[in-house]
Amino acid sequence: MINKRLLVKNLLAHNDENSFYDKKRFIEIGQKEGKAKFLKHVCALANSNPKNNSFVVIGVEDEDNKIVGVDFFDDSKIQNLVNAYLDNPPLISYENIPFPHLPEGKVVGLVTIKSNGKVCALRKNIWKYYGGMVFFREGSISLPKAYDIELKSINHETVATIEQHAKNNIELTLDGVIDFINNRHPDMKSSYKVFKEQFVVCWAGNKKTVNGETYLSRVDIELINEQVKLFYSALDEVMISFDENSFTTVEYVQLGLTSKQEYYPLEKVVITFDDNGTYQIQSNLIFEPPEFDKKTLHHVYNMNNVLLEKIRKNEILKPAEQTDLKQLPDTYLICYLNGFEEAKDKMEAARPLLKNANGALYQTLKESLRIIRKVKYN
Repeated sequence: MINKRLLVKNLLAHNDENSFYDKKRFIEIGQKEGKAKFLKHVCALANSNPKNNSFVVIGVEDEDNKIVGVDFFDDSKIQNLVNAYLDNPPLISYENIPFPHLPEGKVVGLVTIKSNGKVCALRKNIWKYYGGMVFFREGSISLPKAYDIELKSINHETVATIEQHAKNNIELTLDGVIDFINNRHPDMKSSYKVFKEQFVVCWAGNKKTVNGETYLSRVDIELINEQVKLFYSALDEVMISFDENSFTTVEYVQLGLTSKQEYYPLEKVVITFDDNGTYQIQSNLIFEPPEFDKKTLHHVYNMNNVLLEKIRKNEILKPAEQTDLKQLPDTYLICYLNGFEEAKDKMEAARPLLKNANGALYQTLKESLRIIRKVKYN
């Protein structure tokens, strides 16, 4: 079992960017340009390493390898994105790796890319890249190649050595459990469960009972053996269940107009642990968006647009407008889910405005955009 935090450290310490490893301060796959650049690097790393894993470490300064972190990213459907845009797509995973010195909610993103042994190419046009383009790594740069296209593996032993040095042990696992319970979440109830005498899952959250149902809020879940954060949310509610073989979470999102709020199941994730030291994660979007009166939504949508314009102009909001502003991310989300496609663009435009004006509201906006991303990729 590989300790992913050790793997990240070994990659940063042992190598500069090369044919099997890249590092980024952040990625923006929600934007067309960012999505295109990400796909280019995935394609290049897969072609340059047909027989071993390649990696992209996200949340690291390029100049000095300083680990600054990025927001927790739980898009389990990133494979769908790769499949949609690449021919002979590699297997790809995105994992969130916690580091002790990072602020709450910040992690290092680790993208692992495994080639299927065939030449990977863009399937269709995206941004300034054309369908059919093939990319390879030359040093630390991903470049297109139109001739002498042949897959060669020159780093198999190097990658195998790095992964071997990142193997987990009992001491690291115990330290991880103690740190999670005593240091990371001393203010809330923490629990752990051992599966198949090998895997340790820790979780923490505040219990909340609504209409007879028990939810956990401010939830943090980690697979300690691999130092992978499986789930994190400061806002959404989660139900947790488990048996001897599996660990299941059902994430709920609270939506509604004005004071009438309801919980809607968003996504179910089941982690199944096997006797042979492996595990599988299966996620299913189970979200059924609530429907609201279109006339009411037109009023809400226009009102939100007016609020954003006032914030842009630094105008003073009335008390009633301040109340409406607190609901802006949720109501924009409801509008989007009910056919107002342009609501997402408004939310993206609101990010820099709210980031400076209201930190708590900015976090709520990011959560709403996260839900849109999940729905969109499914």
